[in-house]
Amino acid sequence: MNDIFIDIETYSSVDLKTCGAYKYIASPDFEILMVGYAINDGPVISVDLAQGETLPEEFEEALFDPNYRKHAHNAVFERLSFKRIGYDVPAEEWYCTAVKAAYTGLPLSLDQVSKVLDLQDKKLDTGKALIKYFSCPCKPTKVNGGRTRNYPWHAPEKWEMYKEYNRYDVLAEREIHYKLLQYDIPVIERELYTVDQVINDRGILIDPILAKSAINIDEEYSEVLMTQARALTHLDNPKSSPQMCKWLSSKTGDSITSLAKDVLPGLIKQYSNNPDVKEALILRQKLAKSSIKKYYAMINCATPDNRVRGTFQFYGANRTGRWAGRLLQLQNLSKNHLDDIDTPRDLVRARDWDTVEMLYDDVPDILSQLVRTAIVAPENKILAVCDFSAIEARVISWLAEEDWRMDVFRGDGKIYEAAGARMFNVPISAITKTSPLRQKAKIAELALGYQGHLGAMKRMGGESMGLSDTEMTSIVRKWRDANPKIVELWAEVEDCAMEAVRYHRQVIGTSRDLIFDCNDEVLTITLPSGRALFYRNPQIKEKAKGRTTIKSLFYEGLNQETKQWTLLDTYGGKLVENIVQAIARDLLAFSLINLHKAGYAITMHVHDEIIAEIDYDGSEQETYNQMAALMGQAPSWASDLPLNADGYLTKYYKKD
Repeated sequence: MNDIFIDIETYSSVDLKTCGAYKYIASPDFEILMVGYAINDGPVISVDLAQGETLPEEFEEALFDPNYRKHAHNAVFERLSFKRIGYDVPAEEWYCTAVKAAYTGLPLSLDQVSKVLDLQDKKLDTGKALIKYFSCPCKPTKVNGGRTRNYPWHAPEKWEMYKEYNRYDVLAEREIHYKLLQYDIPVIERELYTVDQVINDRGILIDPILAKSAINIDEEYSEVLMTQARALTHLDNPKSSPQMCKWLSSKTGDSITSLAKDVLPGLIKQYSNNPDVKEALILRQKLAKSSIKKYYAMINCATPDNRVRGTFQFYGANRTGRWAGRLLQLQNLSKNHLDDIDTPRDLVRARDWDTVEMLYDDVPDILSQLVRTAIVAPENKILAVCDFSAIEARVISWLAEEDWRMDVFRGDGKIYEAAGARMFNVPISAITKTSPLRQKAKIAELALGYQGHLGAMKRMGGESMGLSDTEMTSIVRKWRDANPKIVELWAEVEDCAMEAVRYHRQVIGTSRDLIFDCNDEVLTITLPSGRALFYRNPQIKEKAKGRTTIKSLFYEGLNQETKQWTLLDTYGGKLVENIVQAIARDLLAFSLINLHKAGYAITMHVHDEIIAEIDYDGSEQETYNQMAALMGQAPSWASDLPLNADGYLTKYYKKD
């Protein structure tokens, strides 16, 4: 096999960041300005298409030759761009260095990878200004003669700098490829990448009438709320947190410093006897709803066929391999809680917000609940929605071989009831749907599987249930006593990882034979699927814990809050969380491949849920049943893991 490394610079009047690659490339004025490429270890060739050069024959031959691997960073962009000008190269022939970087525990961006790997030919820092100058529309002024776009001849020196920037991107891609060559991506991941591209290409159909109507209602209703809030508070901008906090403090005599989403309900309850303050807080809560942004994203990103494409970033989470959301951010859609969602949906489509307010009072909340329903099935189709039941609970039970839990999942799957009975030493018949013991067991199940303690109980809602610190600490102890093998798993995984790092050797541990290995560069944990998790530059350092210090495992990674590459610490429970979520992801991946092979038109997958468009012709229930059956099949490496998938059929997406 041969390799060709490719990077392109393009122009489009569509904003790439807000509208996405698919709409950007579909724009009538899209064009490829230049192509930089290198074949194997050869020199980088620059092709100046903007100034009349044509693609060389050797490039075209390599592009269409299946014996050439086509490498690019975020290869979907190059693939779609060449397809746009008539060079349709199958997704399976593209090799994405961003995916390879993420697989090996590195950041996705070329700039960050260049710095972390300390490449000899790093990505140049001049790119942003040059991209803005040549690849984006410009504002017409007297100085530039009223033009709306800059061409190479308007700034020849800058253009040469742009070509050099492009050349260095090719060099960086090639160097990344060689630096990571020792780490093979499993064959099934290559197959999965192709399926992922098919799903992204297919896109998600949206209801533009609902989206535009929701935006219209939000604009009108927000003005009404602002008028009411100004009349009540006499503030210039009641949406301003500093202004509103100052006003509230003056009215209550208390120091109110935050109006965060999670703080407002408590404040409303606290000042329920102060009518003006309560009303101001409720108005503020309504004005702060942010889910309306999803509707704007739908309209901004939709192509002429009303589909939004490119919403899934393959290997977006570089530890577990889970997908990351792009554009619509489907992973954090608001849930709908109304039994009858059709009525408010019809009213919003008709822009009748007066009736919505009369029936439901909180118009912004209704708009938020309806976001999911803007994702629809085409005419003569229906959405088949199917998801795994309690997948992480099943995986951790299987991984730890916690027998009583496995028995539950082989039976009715009611883990909250079974956990409650075991924790509180009562008959399972005593744990009803509304039982406080079931709620306590549920919070424990959600909070404690990865070595969580009091803080995890609080984050999962223990305090809002009225539980004291003492009660929550007792629940932690009861849950751990009920799940001794999971507790042992945390310790064993940490010990294996520490041993591998300390002695730079392979260690096989846990009942599922996870393989821990470490060299000078990475700690890897190979999963039952054969895929590995990567922890870069692992080291054992001392860490403060209370009044003492302990030996702890550290590695280099991306801080999720600061987005900076830094040293992170981990421990047994956190490693188990990574492993469990990665295995759950591999099970979803197995289902995606199987469903794709079976001909299902998958449009979405969110967490542990898969959505496909199927024919609405009387056979839909049978087609759905087959889909659920396929998702219930475990791969050979997890043949004894009890899976269960269930869902529903719907004309528009919702939380059933």
